Amino acid sequence: MSSIYHRISVRKYQDKPVEKQKIEAILRAAMQAPSAGNQRPWEFWVVTEKGIIEKLSKVSPYAGCTKGAPTVIVAAYREDCVMPEYAQIDLSAAMENLWLETDAQGLGGVWLGIAPIEARMKAVEAIVGLPEGLRAFATFPVGYPAESRPQQNRYDENRIHWIEG
Repeated sequence: MSSIYHRISVRKYQDKPVEKQKIEAILRAAMQAPSAGNQRPWEFWVVTEKGIIEKLSKVSPYAGCTKGAPTVIVAAYREDCVMPEYAQIDLSAAMENLWLETDAQGLGGVWLGIAPIEARMKAVEAIVGLPEGLRAFATFPVGYPAESRPQQNRYDENRIHWIEG
């Protein structure tokens, strides 16, 4: 898995920030992602400040779909984690959980892996104001209207194949 890939959507966000209890459910799911040896919990910054969200939307060519989001989650990891080379794999699992939980909550999410590209990571860290020793690995705009949920459901029983003995 790689946080280099991203999900793009052109659907409109709703106008108001996502309810706090829904964000907490989303983050709880993300923190249950299996660790890839990072042995440090992910930390998340939930951003609803429009000015900060606007700045984040200009960080990379892909971050344009952050523009207009009512809520953005920034995921960060500690630089002193035991195996920092696996942080990107760990992040991919956490982001996938974020995406699946937004679907379950009826809120669309798009995760944008910014990968270990130093300039982008530093830009996000500076915009959000992350403390020293934390690296921003991804931004996750949240808050599509619930009616977009069926379009995001990727489950298809015809794509599950069994080989049995």
